[in-house]
Parts: sequence; C-alpha cells; structure tokens
Amino acid sequence: MSSKSHATLRYTSMRFSMFGAVFVVVLVLAHFKLMPVMAGASGVLLLLIISLLVSGLLSYVLLSRQRDEVSAQITETIEGRRKRGAGLKQRIAAQTAAEDALDDAVRADAQ
Repeated sequence: MSSKSHATLRYTSMRFSMFGAVFVVVLVLAHFKLMPVMAGASGVLLLLIISLLVSGLLSYVLLSRQRDEVSAQITETIEGRRKRGAGLKQRIAAQTAAEDALDDAVRADAQ
C-alpha cells in the first residue's frame, strides 16, 4: 500500500480533528468569558461559524502537503481511468470491425 492510497481519508480526518480542536478552544474561551458570546442557540451557531472559519484558515496553511497528496491521488486515478478507457475503445472498435466483417461475409454468401 502506498502512502498516498488513503490521502483523502487522512486529509479529511485531519480537517475534522482540526475543526474539533478549534471548537473546543473557542468553547473554553467563551466559557471563561474571554470571547463575548450571546446566550442560546444563536451563540452556539456563532461559535460554530468562528470555529469553521479559523479551522479553515489553519488547514489551508498547515495541511498544504496533505492537500497536494490528495490532488496527486485524484490525478493518478483519473489518468488510470483514461488509460483503461482508451483500451476499452480499442477493444470495442476491434469487435465492431470483426462483427462488420462477419456480417459482410454472411451477406455475400446469401447473395
């Protein structure tokens, strides 16, 4: 198994972990009133939005290598599918030519 085989899973789990860590930090800051927060559901929603923004910025900076691995994995997958698709097109063309030759032979015998 190559190191890039689970790049997407690794990147996604790191993003979720980073979001969770930032959310906990924001909750602690709000609990100790180091960050002004409204009471109720709107306050929690504000904390979630702040956590999403901060973790997004952090992951953009800190997870660039993992993002590059995901990009390489996706590129390899697409290239592999293109190569298999080209082989498939050639096999279909060969089968079509064989069918046409057989059909021509049968029609020539019928006349």
